[in-house]
Amino acid sequence: MSKVLGIGGSPRQNGNSDILLERMLKGVRDEGLASEEVRLRDYQFQPCIGCERCRKDRRCTGLQDGMQLIYPKIREAGGMVLVSPIYSYNMTALMKAFIDRLYSFYHFDDARPGHWHSQLENQGRKAVIAVVGEQSTREDGGMELTLETMRRSVLALGYDIIGELPVLGIFHKGKVREYPQVLEQAEDLGRRLASQVRESETRFRNP
Repeated sequence: MSKVLGIGGSPRQNGNSDILLERMLKGVRDEGLASEEVRLRDYQFQPCIGCERCRKDRRCTGLQDGMQLIYPKIREAGGMVLVSPIYSYNMTALMKAFIDRLYSFYHFDDARPGHWHSQLENQGRKAVIAVVGEQSTREDGGMELTLETMRRSVLALGYDIIGELPVLGIFHKGKVREYPQVLEQAEDLGRRLASQVRESETRFRNP
């Protein structure tokens, strides 16, 4: 699993989220680890429809769409980067739909509510989260809410979050290029993620 998968949740091409994702994955590659980028807008997929078939089939069988191309990439990558701009006080609809479709990675007891676990847990998986918003503080506009929602979802799947990057006060397309310190933070997070993914894989290979 010596690979990092980058998930971009912005519907806007070549915007700030795309730039940050590219910089994070550059940091990954600088550490000698492979990376792959998935921009959700390039995939045709639906939100979860709550059919619950995955509880029995152990995979998503209720919808045959672009997510079926992304699921193997998730399984194969020991690291994941999630990047989203803030839309209406939270992550974009694309990112929310993507996260909801990861429900198929959970195993549940028959009782509701009851015990559950993730197919991806206890494998040393690592993650980084980045969120871009135009407001100037974390309290305004949904930055804290967006980070918390993404954080909980990633932790529940069994990833260790090794870093988060809240980017404030940026809206106009490509504006983040004018903030070299933010770009360096993004690359540094990518390097740290790559290092920890590699260390984790070595540990699991040689317990």
